[in-house]
Amino acid sequence: MAVSSKTAHDRRPRFDSMIERARNFIWHNARTLEQRWFEHAFDGGSGDAVVRAVLAYRNDDGGYGHGLEPDHRGPTSQPLHALRALQMFAEVSAPEQAESVLGWLAATCPDGSVPFGMSTSKGHPVAPWITLDDQGGLLLTAQIAAALHALDVAHPWLEKATGYCWEQIDALEETHPYELRAAVMFLDEVPDRERAELAAARIGQLKPSTEGYEVGEGMAPHFFAATPASLARAWFSDTELEQDLDELQAGQQEDGGWNFGFPAFTPVVEFEWRSIATVDALLTLRNYGRIS
Repeated sequence: MAVSSKTAHDRRPRFDSMIERARNFIWHNARTLEQRWFEHAFDGGSGDAVVRAVLAYRNDDGGYGHGLEPDHRGPTSQPLHALRALQMFAEVSAPEQAESVLGWLAATCPDGSVPFGMSTSKGHPVAPWITLDDQGGLLLTAQIAAALHALDVAHPWLEKATGYCWEQIDALEETHPYELRAAVMFLDEVPDRERAELAAARIGQLKPSTEGYEVGEGMAPHFFAATPASLARAWFSDTELEQDLDELQAGQQEDGGWNFGFPAFTPVVEFEWRSIATVDALLTLRNYGRIS
């Protein structure tokens, strides 16, 4: 028997809340990792399930590869993948999982400075903005050190990386949005709180260069201050932050997901990054009390 279009429409599931709509998007489009992350964050899912999903990307050398970070494809262990793994372990409070990453970092970045990309990945596809020059810098070192401090681990390599980050942040005069965010991520987690507060007040006065970026990319207040406890929160007025959160909340698309603010360099990353952006958006809105 034929079904009228109105009846067929009425039988479609309704998703009334922001989280329900996002859940529908995640189940339609996300990788197993982001599905497990969403379940842990919003549905009482197991942290061990998130860990197991991350471990699928681990290599025998203790590092991570295989597109764990969507913009760096290929199998080789790379810093961007190590960062993503550590951030996921921090999300589910699994500090014991940092051991293999620290071993890999100590072997490949012995001076405590981490490059954005390593030449071992040449020949594999990466986004055009990823350099494979083996040159250490603040951008990745600060974020990796921040994740390790969030996990509350102790290791000689982390001591070196922390010293390197302090030197670079103290000397910082010119920067770009991603580096500035990396710096404040480090300052939010490093144990020396008095020094961190002073450094955050200083770098908050810097005007990051956006040359070569998409319009507005990396400049939203929540990009720097994902939680009210972030030292970057003081960089913005209440009005600026509330307007930004309004825009973030209104950014949920018809399919239930959020978009990300930079180009997709290959089609497969479109939904990988959108899934990450969706969970990030929900967590930020929850951090600021916009959703329960």
